[in-house]
Amino acid sequence: MSKKKLSFEESMTRLEQIVRAMERGDVALEESLKLFQEGTELVKNCQKLLDDATLQVKQIMTAPDGSPVEEEFQDEP
Repeated sequence: MSKKKLSFEESMTRLEQIVRAMERGDVALEESLKLFQEGTELVKNCQKLLDDATLQVKQIMTAPDGSPVEEEFQDEP
């Protein structure tokens, strides 16, 4: 896997591929370790992207007086 920054969706797709490969159980130990390491890096990338997106949403939301407003996201029933 190249060192370029992947999008959230690309990272999730690659993580799914890694999980499927490891669940099959036909991957050698050395390759499993490499896949595990790659997977942990992908998880870190996804978490950073989610944290950045959360920060952007918080920055966008403002009260009528211009002060920041932080609200919990609520799913509609």
